[in-house]
Amino acid sequence: MNESSYVIETQGLTRRFGDLVAVDDLNLLVPKGCIYGFLGPNGCGKSTLIRMLTGLLRPSSGEATVLGLTLQGNEELLKSRIGYMTQKFSLYDNLTVLENMRFVAAIYGVKDKSRISTLLAQYDLEQQQKQLAGTMSGGQKQRLALACAIMHCPELLFLDEPTSAVDPQNRRDFWEHLFDLSENGTTILVSTHYMDEAERCHQLAILENGIKRADGTPRELMQSMGATVIEVTGNDLRSLKQKLTDIKAVISASQSGTRLRVLIDDSIAEPIKLLSPVCQQYKLEIVRPSLEDVFVTSTGGRHVG
Repeated sequence: MNESSYVIETQGLTRRFGDLVAVDDLNLLVPKGCIYGFLGPNGCGKSTLIRMLTGLLRPSSGEATVLGLTLQGNEELLKSRIGYMTQKFSLYDNLTVLENMRFVAAIYGVKDKSRISTLLAQYDLEQQQKQLAGTMSGGQKQRLALACAIMHCPELLFLDEPTSAVDPQNRRDFWEHLFDLSENGTTILVSTHYMDEAERCHQLAILENGIKRADGTPRELMQSMGATVIEVTGNDLRSLKQKLTDIKAVISASQSGTRLRVLIDDSIAEPIKLLSPVCQQYKLEIVRPSLEDVFVTSTGGRHVG
């Protein structure tokens, strides 16, 4: 992929707050037209990274190129080409849906008078256009925020944990809108701590303590995660879990329903044989890895309960 195919490139991007390193020496390549995810726990640096890439926060060191422009010094030029949906609802509660959309359109200098009506229909907000934004449900606020973020048809859209306050159905509907935008050429960066959302991304980076632990497509990450996954079925799984985690080659063991999901370092040639002495009354089966397994191996299991 040649250089012009990347919408975002960073080299050594770092942000410090006193002694805290929020983003640490990050190298990143985001291809044009993809949905690129930042996956990680709260406090891992996702929001700080997005704020730097949107020009709202200056890096402590390192370089970033966004839409072919060096970020530093071109923040104002880039504002008209990017959209940003914040983690918390940032529109005006005491304005109606229509008033909020007109305000955002005025800020971005949108002259096309049909743009608002198009977005009202597209995001199922026609019945709410006279409703105060502060009285809307979480899913309605989410759709309004997305409609406003793309009011000016940005080439690049940043979404900071956009579905953290909505139910599963609204989350699925929201992602359908994102795939529509991506299909029409918009590059999307989305931060999340939901594994199912991360699997929907074309590519993603796993972040921990400001450090990129892994990146690639979900399939690539699952194929190269460096561990074998074994599901254990049987009774008294809680006491078995403790015995398994005491084995040195076991990266983690977590319960999922009536099964234990055990991750074993792939240097072990016969992982089932390794577990058999403590699992004599249990059924053992090697299974396909998930993105959650990738996250656990990338972070050393530090964020699994």
